[in-house]
Amino acid sequence: MDLSKILSITGKNGLFKLISQTKTNFIVEALSDGKRFAEFSHTGVAILDNISIYTEVEDLPLTKVFQLIYQKEEGKPIAEISSDKSKLKSYFEEVLPNYDKERVYVSNIKKVLQWYNILIEHQLIDLVEEEPKDAEEDKGEVVEEDKE
Repeated sequence: MDLSKILSITGKNGLFKLISQTKTNFIVEALSDGKRFAEFSHTGVAILDNISIYTEVEDLPLTKVFQLIYQKEEGKPIAEISSDKSKLKSYFEEVLPNYDKERVYVSNIKKVLQWYNILIEHQLIDLVEEEPKDAEEDKGEVVEEDKE
């Protein structure tokens, strides 16, 4: 799952795909309707790949959280995202039992669940673990020839 081109923009609902980037702005495409527009980089643009959820042990990348939800929901969208705080917290605790309850707010939980549904709708979530970029270079075997 590659979330390095998926953005959240402060003040705008939904998620956006990064099309292009300049020094001062981003050209994005709304996943919801495919409309493209420019967004200034100072307006609060967050790349989903850079977001983590606080846990009691370490921060967990959002990609991993989405994979945990994907497993719980068996690859389907979340049927209903409640507005009830206690239901949201208990659902998130089922998915991620050790999340930091003091630093992860209900609004964060709701946003993550909404993002999950958007990503599922656009088939952007999978269970494939991405390998570090350095590991890709070391994949090839070195075979030495016998020089006699």
